[in-house]
Amino acid sequence: MRARLAVLVLCFAAPFGVTSRAWAGQTHCWFENGAVVAPAAIADMAGDFVIDLSAPRTLLHNTKAQMAGITTEVLALPVEVAGLKVPAVSVTVADLDDRGAGFVAPIAGVIGMDVLAGHSVEIDFAACRLLIDEPWRARRQVVLPVEVVEGLPTITAAVSDGPRALQGAFAIDTASRAMARLSVRDATTTGPLAPSARHKAPARLRALSIAGVLAENVPATLADDLPEGVTGTLGTGLWARHRLRLAADARTLAIAP
Repeated sequence: MRARLAVLVLCFAAPFGVTSRAWAGQTHCWFENGAVVAPAAIADMAGDFVIDLSAPRTLLHNTKAQMAGITTEVLALPVEVAGLKVPAVSVTVADLDDRGAGFVAPIAGVIGMDVLAGHSVEIDFAACRLLIDEPWRARRQVVLPVEVVEGLPTITAAVSDGPRALQGAFAIDTASRAMARLSVRDATTTGPLAPSARHKAPARLRALSIAGVLAENVPATLADDLPEGVTGTLGTGLWARHRLRLAADARTLAIAP
């Protein structure tokens, strides 16, 4: 199902790592710049962190690392978010200026699936709450099967620009404004799209289909950071009116109003 069906053209539109099973809980978050942001800490470096289910690794902004006197690129550090405490995570120090573009306050880093894997993760966009290993309560819900590809939870989706179509594994993206981001391996562009600009969605796709539900005129962009086997991501333009819960075994995604 992940085979490439065609080269999709995006037209510019102007107008699992090992984790601890420690007790977790919940925290407030905020929805800003197309991303879910929550308070978290790497070692004693607390700050505002992007919560990104489409990020395989946890990242620390290099400016935050420099302030703490860290000079190495990768190091094992404890991570805490929403009551979840993971004693040793391989944290990558990176330049996150592109990821931080458009935020009111600087982001300290990105919490990825190497921290969250093995735990249920719920995001309530309306109230903006991040809940980890908490009971899920929903009167109505849709449950979609999930496949983990290169450490990322994905669901099957299809996109089209009209004459061409592409179906594959799309990561669950909680840190990008676009409803869909397509890997640069599978798509070309006729407009000035910046694959690293996750706070923008300047292109349009004719259609996006998930589990028989069709969305049209979909805000989209490109992605240059996706592993092999992942066709694209489904961003907050799709999820923002819902509650999401990724099961602890990463086999299902529940979606509720």
